[in-house]
Amino acid sequence: MLYKLGNPLDKMTQVGPVISKRSAEVIRSHVSDAISKGAKDVTPDNESFKYPPPEGNFVPPTLLIDVNHDMLVMKEETFGPVIPVMKVKNDEEAVRLMNDSEFGLTASIWTKDVAKGTELAERVEAGTVFINRCDFPSPDLAWTGWKNSGKGVTLSRFGFEQFVKLKSFHIKDHPR
Repeated sequence: MLYKLGNPLDKMTQVGPVISKRSAEVIRSHVSDAISKGAKDVTPDNESFKYPPPEGNFVPPTLLIDVNHDMLVMKEETFGPVIPVMKVKNDEEAVRLMNDSEFGLTASIWTKDVAKGTELAERVEAGTVFINRCDFPSPDLAWTGWKNSGKGVTLSRFGFEQFVKLKSFHIKDHPR
């Protein structure tokens, strides 16, 4: 399947704009920082990625390899269509590096052994952990962060409860 970056009102579009001009600038700066420090952009060829719409906050999806833990894309919250791939020596190094951040919104673990991935996910300091995927959170599960990403909850009943203001009435009938 060939993804299309463009107007979200177009039924052929799978990737729309990011939330703001500032957000687009931050995402691009994270990608530039990674490439300047040795990462490689291996995003498959795609006309809509090469030539995004001129108006709007469009950032093409980017697949980076050869990233390291000194790059902003691995330490900061990029909040954009960027997948940085970093090889690690073992599971211990993976968990240590994943937890070496002031943020903890979302993490992803890619493995042939889902049971081992689940075990590792228990140790990752993030509110949402994907295993062998990193596309979108299930509306049935809470999407929340830990550390400096833990500012609320969306989705699931826990997300709904963020918008509910509780009030209790304790009433006793007045004697007649």
